[in-house]
Amino acid sequence: MPYLHQDSKPKLLAMPGAAHPTISTGKTYKELKQDCLSRGILFEDPDFPACNSSLFFSENPPIPFVWKRPGDIVKDPKFILGGATRTDICQGDLGDCWLLAAIASLTLNEKALARVVPLDQKFGTNYAGIFHFQFWQHNEWLDVVIDDRLPTFKDRLVFLHSAEHNEFWSALLEKAYAKLNGSYEALKGGTTIEAMEDFTGGVGEMYEIKKAPGNFYEILEKALKRCSMVGCSIDTSSAAESEAKTRFGLIKGHAYSVTGVDKVSYQGMQVQLIRIRNPWGQVEWNGPWSDNSPEWHLVSPSEQKRLSHAVMDDGEFWMKFEDFKFHFDKVEICNLTPDALEDSTTHKWEVTIHQGSWVRGSTAGGCRNFLETFWTNPQIKLHLTEKDDGQDECTFIAALMQKDRRKLKKLGAEMLTIGYSIYESPGRDGHLGKEFFRYNPSKARSKTYINLREVSNRFKLLPGDYILIPTTFEPHQEADFCLRIFSEKKAITEDLDENVAIDLPEPPNPTPSPHETEEEKQFRTLFEQISGEDMEIAAEELEYVLNAVLKKTKNIKFKNLSLISCRNIISLMDTSGNGKLEFNEFKVFWEKMKKWMIIFLQFDSDKSGSMSSYELRSALKAAGYQLNNYLLQLIVLRYSNEQFQIEFDDFLNCLIRLEYASRVFQALSVKNKELINLNIGE
Repeated sequence: MPYLHQDSKPKLLAMPGAAHPTISTGKTYKELKQDCLSRGILFEDPDFPACNSSLFFSENPPIPFVWKRPGDIVKDPKFILGGATRTDICQGDLGDCWLLAAIASLTLNEKALARVVPLDQKFGTNYAGIFHFQFWQHNEWLDVVIDDRLPTFKDRLVFLHSAEHNEFWSALLEKAYAKLNGSYEALKGGTTIEAMEDFTGGVGEMYEIKKAPGNFYEILEKALKRCSMVGCSIDTSSAAESEAKTRFGLIKGHAYSVTGVDKVSYQGMQVQLIRIRNPWGQVEWNGPWSDNSPEWHLVSPSEQKRLSHAVMDDGEFWMKFEDFKFHFDKVEICNLTPDALEDSTTHKWEVTIHQGSWVRGSTAGGCRNFLETFWTNPQIKLHLTEKDDGQDECTFIAALMQKDRRKLKKLGAEMLTIGYSIYESPGRDGHLGKEFFRYNPSKARSKTYINLREVSNRFKLLPGDYILIPTTFEPHQEADFCLRIFSEKKAITEDLDENVAIDLPEPPNPTPSPHETEEEKQFRTLFEQISGEDMEIAAEELEYVLNAVLKKTKNIKFKNLSLISCRNIISLMDTSGNGKLEFNEFKVFWEKMKKWMIIFLQFDSDKSGSMSSYELRSALKAAGYQLNNYLLQLIVLRYSNEQFQIEFDDFLNCLIRLEYASRVFQALSVKNKELINLNIGE
């Protein structure tokens, strides 16, 4: 069950300087370190202890790991040795090459690296066995504190390590990321773009190289100039091919980093080259333009120096761009947010962010294949007003991310299949209903529904207003999500579900006795029989009357109206304050209930006698209540059953509670119709 209350208004970008501490004690890194120094002890992390549960959640370690601090592994440990570079990243016995490829790309951007890996950390003076790293999570920067105990076997690091055996920043970074996600095992399998986003707060785009646009080289060149992080990989056709080596020295199903693109003069022609890095720190391409290939013999020494060409088995190599397109299948680009770019960078993205939830029974409507519930998904309005420079259209990237699924792996959660659709706005405010989507096709949509953490695509649309619908593929699937809109020019977004409005008519005047209808005369007779001479009924008597009448009503499912519900009705309708209902008060309530019954039958679309909880939004609006997603989710949780159905007694209880709360609010909001001030007596 996801947490429910999330402010749906667009968020400002979170800045790393305001990273939130994540340790359970609530203390900051500096406070924890100072505490250890003053007590003369080394820090031991209570939230990520040196035990098997921090390593694996589904199995025991295959070998007996020993947790050791760097000073117990080597004589002179260093945090960073000679600068943090991509050669400091060598993969261990964990299937997290996707993470390592992202770390390698991170080292190419000094500003981004210094944010994730605060560089004022070291062994030696003031060493207290404590380190910290900063990661982005759903528009929030988190400061993750760890101790420096690392899993080893025979005095060697088991997982990520540096080529320099006394350098530990990369191993400690991997440990902090494992803590963020619950365990080292949680890091098995992923996409490079996921870690790139967590290091930068950027937004990812994935390209299938064989289908890439004609200017793909320029796209990569522009991305690297913008300091974007870029990864690439080769597809596998079966599990047996995973990490299989081709005859050209490339590894299938393996995450590589793209560390540069350039052109070189060769035999009177300009040749496009691309530089790739294998996070293993070894095993390289052996085709044209590889380290030892003859092509380099015809390139001047100055050009070789400019391109940092060196004959070393360090995992990094150049390729001809045409060969790259032939051998590789996917490229992932992480576009950095404005705060992640250097001040001198000429092009920056405008960013807006929305948080939301898909909750069963109210806002988890599934994709357009499920029209009956699709319209109940959260809806975000997008105002595109400024055209791109020299263009007629507006460019933006829409990125939909499901939250915390890797962290929830140990509870059996998998990545859900997610995507989104974009519709041209019909020009009216408020949540769009089922009929709109029945007759209007989408203007754009995510390329596919896929079970990745984030789905993102780039669009070009004419200026105007659009409605974006984020969804899971299947209905009734719950998750929290984060939707980000990156635009080249400023775009304005708003959640169509954020406004709460109440439109209640004034209570009708009772009909004078000589003009009573036949129905009213029957009620008067029944009322007199039950109430006695005082012509007033208490809650117990009201319970008897309503249950007797409603059980005879056709076309609705009805269990029983409780005594508490009847007391609530009296509280709502009792104008004299004597705790009982007079006949005229009862008549007013009966008219109200007949109206509610008509609404209930109207939205019982399958005529089953109960109403789908997904129809509740429309039914409540017909009764005068426009609610936001948060309130709707709470009401559905309270009044619907496990099959997401609401029977009439639950619908009646819901409306009684809503009207009572609304009448109290209206009575107290004399000066301001949106706010009330209460004293302790009220």
